[in-house]
Order: sequence, then structure tokens, then C-alpha cells
Amino acid sequence: GGSDRFIVVVHPDDRHLAEHLSQPTWAGQVRLAYQERRLGMAHALECGAPLIREDGAPDFVLASCDNLYPEGHVASLVAHRRKSKLDAALTLLRVQADQVPTMAVVAMQDGRVTHIVEKPRPEEAPSDLGVPALYALSTRMLDYLPHVPISARGERDFPDALRLLIEDGGTVGGVPVEWRMTMTHAADLLALNRYFLRHDPTCATVEADLPDDASVIPPVRIEPGVKLGAGCHVGPEVYLEAGCSISTGATLRQAVVLRGVTIEAGAVVEGKVVG
Repeated sequence: GGSDRFIVVVHPDDRHLAEHLSQPTWAGQVRLAYQERRLGMAHALECGAPLIREDGAPDFVLASCDNLYPEGHVASLVAHRRKSKLDAALTLLRVQADQVPTMAVVAMQDGRVTHIVEKPRPEEAPSDLGVPALYALSTRMLDYLPHVPISARGERDFPDALRLLIEDGGTVGGVPVEWRMTMTHAADLLALNRYFLRHDPTCATVEADLPDDASVIPPVRIEPGVKLGAGCHVGPEVYLEAGCSISTGATLRQAVVLRGVTIEAGAVVEGKVVG
């Protein structure tokens, strides 16, 4: 029930990502489409649409790059769209009033989405059902992209494409999700690191050489090539990316240290992303 072919829409500033996904490892699995200007999700999908049509698949999943969902949710979303013969199946998440202005919100009737509003004010929201940016879609959806207007923010919002689909008689449903994790701020990266180290044993590995007097408190992830000084203390819930250096006597707890960073001797780093 998973996806095996991917189209990643990249901006010219995403050079490192584009280089990584262009490696032979991803050949046949990942193709790149280019969005010269960041003009919203509908525009990004339009940039990738020629590759979707070229693939010939009847449906596809559209997702933003900064959210994680419970395992199996994508498969459930695709299965619901196909079983119910929907043009679009949306991820639905109940949200608090202060979250309403951050995403689209829908009105539902008899299991179908009848109306969608992009980032409304709380008093204007048709319900408390928010729509994170994860969708299972038929290729019919691509026909509406050229007609999506530019918003007041200067972007072409994907919920406007869904609105056009609904107004044209398209069928749109949804699958509820209990939670999602976002990756927008440093605190989000710390939360994601904590979640995967706690819940996925394959992530919690030590693959670098440790000095005899180093102290490691699991769970941690220390990648190959990390340089660790004598007497350092690492953990719990620490991620050290390949290419970083931890100097003598440094202490790290609940931290993420990215490549190219050197933590000074004797430093104490806790609850921070350093990169």
C-alpha cells in the first residue's frame, strides 16, 4: 500500500536536496520538477503535473515536505479514495481555534466535503476540521490547476483547486488522523528527534568510534564520521550528524548537532539544535 515512485518539486535554492536526490541511489524512484518561484502548493503541483501525466497512473498522493503522520495513514487515504471512487480524499485533523488560521478548514455533509476555506479567521471557520497538506487525488485534479487564482498573499493555494473541483461536481471526502508532527521550527526538530529515537529502534544507533572514557546514555543516534573527544557525555535523546565534532569534556542532552559544527571543549548543550 505504499508509494514507490516520487516526484519532488524543488526550488533553485534547494541545491543540496536536488543533488542528493539526483544520486544513482534514487534512480527510477525519484524524479525532480522545478518551481522557479515559490508561488504556493497549487503552483508546485502544476510544475510537477507533466511528470504525473507522463507516468500514466490514475491517482497520486500530494504532500508538503514538513509534516509526518501515523504509520499507515497514507495507505488508508489512498484506499478510501479508491474504494469510495472519490476525486480527492483529504486528511482531516480536528484543530483548536488558534490553529484554524494556519490551514484550510472544511464543511462536511454525509461524509463528503461540501465547502473548503483556506486559512480562515476562527469566527469564519465552517467547522473544526482542519486539512493538513496531505491528499490522495485522481488525475482529474490536474485540470483545475491553471484556473486557481492568486491569493492576497501572492500564492496559488491548493484548497482553491479543491473548491473548483467541488463546484464542478467533483466528489471529495476525507480520512481523519489523530495527530501530525510538523517541521517548521527548531523545537519541532527536537520533538521529531525525540519521537524517532524513542519509538524506532533502527534510528537509535551508534556508528562512530567512541573514546574509552566517553559516556553515552541511550537513546542516541551518532552517525559514522562523527568525531568525539575524550570524556564527553552524550545523551539521552541526542542526534549527531556525520561531519560534526564534539570536543573534550562536552556534554549534550536532548540536542541535535548538524554537520560542520564543532562543539567546544567543556560546553554544555541541552534542548538545542546546533547547525
